[in-house]
Amino acid sequence: MFQLARLWLPVLVLSLVWSYLFRGAQQNLHILGARTSGDPANVLLLTAHPDDECMFFAPTILALLDSSPAHQRPRVHSLCLSVGNADGLGYTRRQELVQSLDVLGIEEGRRWVVDRSDLQDNFTAQWEPEVISDVLKPYVLEHRIDAILTFDHNGISSHPNHISLPNGAAHLLSTLTDLPESPRPRLFSLVTVPLYEKYLGPVAPISSKLSISLSQLWSRRGPAGEASDTIGTRVPIAVSSWQGYARALKAMMQHRSQLVWFRWLYVSFSRYMWVNEWAEVVVPPAATSAL
Repeated sequence: MFQLARLWLPVLVLSLVWSYLFRGAQQNLHILGARTSGDPANVLLLTAHPDDECMFFAPTILALLDSSPAHQRPRVHSLCLSVGNADGLGYTRRQELVQSLDVLGIEEGRRWVVDRSDLQDNFTAQWEPEVISDVLKPYVLEHRIDAILTFDHNGISSHPNHISLPNGAAHLLSTLTDLPESPRPRLFSLVTVPLYEKYLGPVAPISSKLSISLSQLWSRRGPAGEASDTIGTRVPIAVSSWQGYARALKAMMQHRSQLVWFRWLYVSFSRYMWVNEWAEVVVPPAATSAL
């Protein structure tokens, strides 16, 4: 009997782990696609280089595009501000980006890549906010973008091009004070977690799902059993299932020019292949903005 118990315990643990990895989870992800009218929202993913879309943002892209009901799914757009030509592979990386977005499900006509001399892939230089703003503005206005999703001020990997993007997006939004037909887009940044949390592999989605479950339980029961909406209710989180992770991995496989040894380690252990957590950036008008 004791030996039978010893056998079933690891089976039970593995079953629980599999059940947590098999299904995705999300919390307040509707905030990213919120719109005052009844039409689907237009969400713009702003990236710096080809492969950013799958290395960092795949859980959110897949969750938004797979949300239901289908007629209310946001329209996800992608704007990449360089072709990643640091090693002279710009043409190749542009084609790889197209293939990756095909895998992730962002439609043709809603994806663009920019190649400008003042927005080149460079690990030692930040891009000017004014340049990013000027490039971004026509896409935002023409496609009536409701929300911009990009890196935060730590850039996940501390890449200066990543760090430049929220500054440029905020600069643009600070100047969009009198839009005639719709409110200003909202700006959301992908939260950079501490180093010890970045490379937990499948532990990341399991711990995130547990956190979401506890947060939802706590939000229903405040002091004296009263409902509470004050804890964890405004943080958008997307957690991929095992199938979502596999799809993100397939998208990364399209970037064959970038599959050096350390990126294999990244896709095997990075939290961002599984989990995205977002924070809204409140942008004041230009008259009071510090930018």
